[in-house]
Amino acid sequence: MAFSLSDGQDDVTRFWREEKEKGAIYNVYLKKVTYHTLSDLDQSKGHLMWETQKIRVVKAGTLEKLVESLVTVKGELDSTYVNVFLATYRTFATPLQVLEILIKRYKWLEKDSTDHEERKENNENQQKTFKSVISVWMDTYPDDFRDYPDYKCLKVLEAFSHQFIPDSDLELRARHKIEKFEREAVSNSDGDIKFQFSIVDEVDSMIDSEYQKPLEFLDIPNNRLAEQLTFKDAELFKRVIPNHCLGAVWARRDRKLGKGGNIAPSVLATIDQFNRVSLRVIATILRTRELKSSLRAKILQKWIDIAQELRQQKNFSSLKAIISGLQSHSVYRLKRTWASLPKESIDLFQELADIFSNDNNQILSRELLMKEATAKFPDLDSNNKILQRRNLQKRRSWIENGIVQGTVPYLGTFLTDLTMIDTAIPDRTECGLINFEKRRKEFEVLAQIKLLQSAAQIYHFQEDKHIWAWFDSVRVFDENECHDLSCIIEPIKEGPARLKKKSASLGTRPSRPEGSKLSLLSCGLDNSSVYNSSITDSPSQGVSLMSHSSSTSSLLSCDSDTTISSPFRSPDTCVVRVRFESGPESDTHVYKSIMLKNIDHTHTVIDKVLEKYSKKGPAGNYCLLQVLSDGELLIPDKGNVFYAMNKSDGSEPVFVVRTRQDQEARTQHRKRGRRKLKNWSL
Repeated sequence: MAFSLSDGQDDVTRFWREEKEKGAIYNVYLKKVTYHTLSDLDQSKGHLMWETQKIRVVKAGTLEKLVESLVTVKGELDSTYVNVFLATYRTFATPLQVLEILIKRYKWLEKDSTDHEERKENNENQQKTFKSVISVWMDTYPDDFRDYPDYKCLKVLEAFSHQFIPDSDLELRARHKIEKFEREAVSNSDGDIKFQFSIVDEVDSMIDSEYQKPLEFLDIPNNRLAEQLTFKDAELFKRVIPNHCLGAVWARRDRKLGKGGNIAPSVLATIDQFNRVSLRVIATILRTRELKSSLRAKILQKWIDIAQELRQQKNFSSLKAIISGLQSHSVYRLKRTWASLPKESIDLFQELADIFSNDNNQILSRELLMKEATAKFPDLDSNNKILQRRNLQKRRSWIENGIVQGTVPYLGTFLTDLTMIDTAIPDRTECGLINFEKRRKEFEVLAQIKLLQSAAQIYHFQEDKHIWAWFDSVRVFDENECHDLSCIIEPIKEGPARLKKKSASLGTRPSRPEGSKLSLLSCGLDNSSVYNSSITDSPSQGVSLMSHSSSTSSLLSCDSDTTISSPFRSPDTCVVRVRFESGPESDTHVYKSIMLKNIDHTHTVIDKVLEKYSKKGPAGNYCLLQVLSDGELLIPDKGNVFYAMNKSDGSEPVFVVRTRQDQEARTQHRKRGRRKLKNWSL
């Protein structure tokens, strides 16, 4: 009797149970596989049969168990598990620790002498697969072995290969890696000296060459500037090392600097460029005090048009940076300037700003990014008829000319997701094992970054040094300078009542979404305060963007009736764990995570929790309590949760939402218990 697997449409995988063994916990799944049995006498006849296969997946384990699981008992390579492990292991181990465990395991298999043929074959297969894992590791993550100047990992690998597997190429590859890294280290040190001479040579060549008139912002074509921003963003994004984006690597509270500088330089370089763009948007609008509102509006309108060009190029990074600059307090308060804009520019700005709305965890920007990630060109839409016609014409030209656009995402979205995962899910289980389920969730985000990096390869723009010379020449301003310049341009003379009346006659500005209160320093990382180093935009100018941790005060608006946070500082925020209790029988162990801001009141937080658990109903039917080590703290109905919560024990805040009826029942139960205790003591 023979059999053939079916097309798999009826295959079902279901969770069965959890299995524990020393040093590891597994999730066990049962997979129903259907197949056809074929008659030996008549191959055209058969029966539909099925069997159940047992699949074990590592949920948590010791470091030794996690490393051993890279290879199955039969010596097979679980590519999915290997990819997740190699992408995330730095959050719980060093490269040298992992390498030493791999070598220890290989040696144990070598010594495990047995007469059992099947076991002996399995051991040999495991050894072969362990060699494959090391090869994949070296090819995929070469920087893990770049531990300058000792290169201890490579030297350990070279010595091991020489003694135990001399017939493999690992020894030679390790030696070649060391030689390559040493050459690159020497080249980098020489490069610093060469760079100093290159600056002199460049100055000399500029003197000798034909004089080029410095560019003025209004004279630069919108598409040229947009292409240069996309060129820079794409180059930086392609260099981002995905595992640098992990919350535990780049944003953890105890993050330290390594020997070579910042732990996540590829991420910080992208953040720095984001800041540079936003600061120049603000600077070009504010720097000329005597400019008429109509002329200043042309600068503002030009940035909106450049933002639209970036949208057409699917560059969401600089697009977000420009929107953040335009939504900054010092620019947004210029009522006369905004009133001078044509209606289609206001509509366009609003549509671009809506892309990054914080509604439903930025669902619009997420859906748009995934929809257009590998598309040939963007799917532009607009409610404005003039913009509709322009978008249609643009689309036709792309199709006729065979133009294909790449994609550059706004990295802050992924940094936020990974920070939330890192904060909301514990690194270890209650029994002290490494929580590998957390790493799988992180890998899902890293896989999206890798996919988009391949899309960023499509761009073919060339660097225009003339435009970057202008870009670097723009003097940017610090927070106080922006504030002062904005108030000089449109001073405050009227009281609140008169000002409102006058502003109505000047026209209206586009609505300013909640997400406009951004921290430029954290790459516009919405609702996150985990990045706490300062970045200096230019040494010559000495402009330093202060981190969230360095200051949390807000800048008072020049408009006497408004208070808006400074664009250089995000509101105080923190990630908190929450759970929803629908009654006494609810599962009190299921937690989710939300971002708590210093402007959130009780009803706002309750709404967030209800949304997280897909529950409906007015917030007034529920109450919010903070779970403490010695009981619960009831948050007042009209209280500011951020300042009302207890922070004395230093632990991660945990809140619970339950119905008022259930809370009242609990309160009465406790009162009856206290009365009984008092009567008993008497």
